[in-house]
Amino acid sequence: MTHDLQLRIYCTGVGGQGTLLATRLLGEAAMAAGYPVQVAETHGMAQRGGVVESTVVLGSLASPIISLGEADILLGFEILETFRSLNRCHTGSLVVTNTGVNVPYTVATGQSTYPPVAQMLELLQTHSGRLIALDANALAQQAGSALAVNMVLLGALISSGRVPFSVDTITEIIASRTPKAHLESNLRAFHLGREAAALS
Repeated sequence: MTHDLQLRIYCTGVGGQGTLLATRLLGEAAMAAGYPVQVAETHGMAQRGGVVESTVVLGSLASPIISLGEADILLGFEILETFRSLNRCHTGSLVVTNTGVNVPYTVATGQSTYPPVAQMLELLQTHSGRLIALDANALAQQAGSALAVNMVLLGALISSGRVPFSVDTITEIIASRTPKAHLESNLRAFHLGREAAALS
């Protein structure tokens, strides 16, 4: 199957949020839908809480690297990391971000300070084409697993209509990659993310 679509998705968060798993699930969903796809991962800090960045590139693009101003979608697992990656976006980019705070390594060690969330959201809104912002930490807790932030954000992204595969495709991939003990909470988190994004 061939497609003309070219789509660059830049993902950023902190260790322990499931950023890399979400990236792999997006890559597998793209493959299942028949799209050429490249996935790349960057581990900023080895320990839990360090910055993690990854990319998913769909279509006939030569490289998984997303340069400044090239991201069509910015998927942010932690609001400050989303804000720090805003320079990857262009004026038509979709930004999907968790508004929940996980204090990053650089803030915890005093290398930087944490800006007001409302101020960051205002700038994200101003400098992107569309912003979907939701408290994925709280929705994951509501779903029964604090670790399901990644599923909430995947649900929000799918709800946006900007990725070229169906809800069924991604839920099948989630089901095939989730241990049975966590499947119910992961799927619940995914659907809570979809619902929250629809209201955003």
